[in-house]
Amino acid sequence: MKLYKNFFKRGIDIAASGCALLVLSIPLAAVTAWLHFANKGAGAFFLQERPGKDGKIFRICKFKSMTDEKDAEGNLLPNEQRITNVGKFIRKTSIDELPQLWNVLKGDMSLIGPRPLPVRYLELYNERQAHRHDVRPGISGWAQVNGRNNISWGQKFEYDVYYVENVSFLFDVKILFKTIQKVFASADINAGDNKVGGIGFNGHN
Repeated sequence: MKLYKNFFKRGIDIAASGCALLVLSIPLAAVTAWLHFANKGAGAFFLQERPGKDGKIFRICKFKSMTDEKDAEGNLLPNEQRITNVGKFIRKTSIDELPQLWNVLKGDMSLIGPRPLPVRYLELYNERQAHRHDVRPGISGWAQVNGRNNISWGQKFEYDVYYVENVSFLFDVKILFKTIQKVFASADINAGDNKVGGIGFNGHN
């Protein structure tokens, strides 16, 4: 298990993310162009600082599903007014997560691991929950295939720590196939709201 966790897992991440980015390069470029116009000048990508392995901060990259439209006082409009039809589609299909393949290739993330949450949560974890940062965060994880938006934060963190304590090749394969099933079934996804604990946590985008 340690050999896979410390060596082979990273090799698989590099090979898989590199191949995926190459194969998906044209579709990703098309989605980028589509979002550029749909988001009314707000850009196609959402970048936000997240804690990675050992709490090291990195910038996660996702497709942006909302505009940056504001009210007369300069405040962002509610999420439900800013999310575009394209944004709803890419959330429902989890296409918004695909740019994270670049984070995987760079070494910020893994294909499978605990989802990286916003930096502001770092001080709120107890000692056990903090072990979720003992491995690279993932695009999908054990918590995401066991309820996602339908379980409590405490349950999500227990799933995360369980994963960290039991990392293995077969466990990752199991999570990968369950993730694919969830995506095709559009299970546990709310395209109109923030995906807190979905395959991703979108913050305000």
